[in-house]
Amino acid sequence: MRTHFAKLLKQLKKNWATSNLEVVRKAYRAADHAHHGQIRLSGEPYILHSILVAQILAKLGLDPVTCAAGLLHDVLEDTKMTRAELQHEFGDEIAALVDGVTKISSLHLPGQAVTYEVKQAQNIRKMLVATAKDVRVILIKLADRLHNIRTIEFLPRAKQERIARETLEIYSSLAHRLGINTWKWELEDHAFHVLMPQEYKMIAAQVATKRHEREAQLNETIEFLDARLTEAEVNARVIGRPKHLYSIFNKMATQGKDFNEVMDIQAVRIITQTEAGCYNALGVVHSLWTPVPGRLKDYIAMPKLNMYQGIHTTVMRENGKPMEIQIRSEEMDKTAREGIAAHWIYKEGQRHKDKKLDEQLSWLRQMYEWLKDAHAPEELMEAMRRDFKAKYLYVFTPKGEVKELQSGATPLDFAYLVHSDIGHHCIGAKVNGRMVPLRYHLQTGDVVEILTSKNQTPHLDWVDIVVTGRARTSIRQRLRELGLLEPVEAPHKHREARPHQVIRPLPRPVVQQPVRNVDEPTRQKMICIDGAKGLAVQFGKCCNAMPGHAVIGYVTKSMAVTVHRADCKSFANTYRDAARVVPASWEGDQVLETAVRVVTGPRPNVLADITNALRPMNIEILRAQYGPGDNGSSHFDFVFEAPDHETIERVCRTLGTLNGISQVTQLDVRGHAPRELAVAG
Repeated sequence: MRTHFAKLLKQLKKNWATSNLEVVRKAYRAADHAHHGQIRLSGEPYILHSILVAQILAKLGLDPVTCAAGLLHDVLEDTKMTRAELQHEFGDEIAALVDGVTKISSLHLPGQAVTYEVKQAQNIRKMLVATAKDVRVILIKLADRLHNIRTIEFLPRAKQERIARETLEIYSSLAHRLGINTWKWELEDHAFHVLMPQEYKMIAAQVATKRHEREAQLNETIEFLDARLTEAEVNARVIGRPKHLYSIFNKMATQGKDFNEVMDIQAVRIITQTEAGCYNALGVVHSLWTPVPGRLKDYIAMPKLNMYQGIHTTVMRENGKPMEIQIRSEEMDKTAREGIAAHWIYKEGQRHKDKKLDEQLSWLRQMYEWLKDAHAPEELMEAMRRDFKAKYLYVFTPKGEVKELQSGATPLDFAYLVHSDIGHHCIGAKVNGRMVPLRYHLQTGDVVEILTSKNQTPHLDWVDIVVTGRARTSIRQRLRELGLLEPVEAPHKHREARPHQVIRPLPRPVVQQPVRNVDEPTRQKMICIDGAKGLAVQFGKCCNAMPGHAVIGYVTKSMAVTVHRADCKSFANTYRDAARVVPASWEGDQVLETAVRVVTGPRPNVLADITNALRPMNIEILRAQYGPGDNGSSHFDFVFEAPDHETIERVCRTLGTLNGISQVTQLDVRGHAPRELAVAG
């Protein structure tokens, strides 16, 4: 044990040369005494696990206090030491860190079976509450999970699978959100080995088969690129980027590729000294090889939420095979490996958080929204699993501030991301200056402006429109307050062996809110009567229709138009002349159903090209039908929804430019004569 502890001290002295390590020595003595006689299933003394967890934290560069808490992380859960004793010996800071990672020892829910899912949810809830106060809690928990999964083979098979699944669903995702890629990759590979041993062995064997051949090719590329960068006076080093087994499997599964297709993409990383050097290196790369269109991603100008920065580009090699190159500065590379820990500064016993760290921790506020709502534990776990698996897009406020959202997010999700009150009062949205429906799917690069009204409240169907856990939770909570949704039972208070932790809200950052309150003239401009805008209308005081409500119009005897909500009881209970009822909608809410026939020649992957061309336009295909034609041609009929005729024209023009498309014909869904459109290619 002393040898392992000596390695821990050596690592800490390397990272924290001027710090007093007595707290670490004291923690080791206390943990060794508390765990005395305890043996792990591997047959090793339990204290070894505590030391190796502290080593994992030290290698990440974390401070002596955090490593001391790592040594003590199991004493409250697995020994006779009490929280009061721990607090007396080590103070409030270390006691809070250890308590934060300690599982709830006993959980009693009257009238409810305490399942593993319930226990898991309550323990993660407790950990996130503690993390909201001090992010080091989650770092200690991840280090604990990392060492546990390294030694998982000593557990019963059923428990191995449960822990591995939990690791993939929760803990590797948490490591990713914290930007700690070195931990993420290892957690994923160990879990992959447990859950899919045959697939793991197959990929591992294939990686090993041509390893020397690939390494020789990669080394030639590195030497060539290094020489060209030196000639261009770009101060940088070039290295190979290791591919991890789970990432290979995931790419094969999600992209339908076989092993050779994945491994043919050589991976190279260029590490420069400065940010400007990254762009200079990019220029050198693109002067040597042709970049693949659409594969350049600039995460320097637009960093990921987990603080990751870098430039990714894919180029076509002389042998006709693609090669991915990542370019980062030394500082960016450190952040990519260490994530949040790279921005955790500890000086003379005081903790300081820099601006990047504050921005990166914004996702914890989203977690806290789940904690505040009184939903069942199972809902918390499902929300976390769903949100962690999601891919992300980046949109802008009108002032240019970047916001990150899940793919598939709507303007309503955006509104709730800014603030729950803005979401509650949202009546419409403009994207790139145009009104869009609240169910519109945002795209990376969109500029979003939210329109609000103090009279607006959430609708029941909003729960089905939004995709983010934060928005869904806020909507349900408000609907319950309004009596529009059945209240949930108050969460059962569980009895713990230790003092209960109080949930306190995180402070919200001051933001430039992309919001405009809707006044009466704006509401007038937003209404469409039978597809026409700009008509003088009045709104029935009985229901006070707002954007977002389904509406109808009624022509009065004075030939004015009164707008009512479609579910207005006063309107329904009063005699109305059916001939005077006219269609009404809000700008951005009107939908035109259109059919288009696309005639293609004999070319592979044409359907994929068609759907890829339509995807950025936010076109929702309702139905599609295929039919063979003459001379090897085929036709595809698409029925889709569009907000206006201009969008329909744009869809047809875009399809006409695709290679292999010989004819685009707009079909009238009501059976009228078709209209053939010009084809550019």
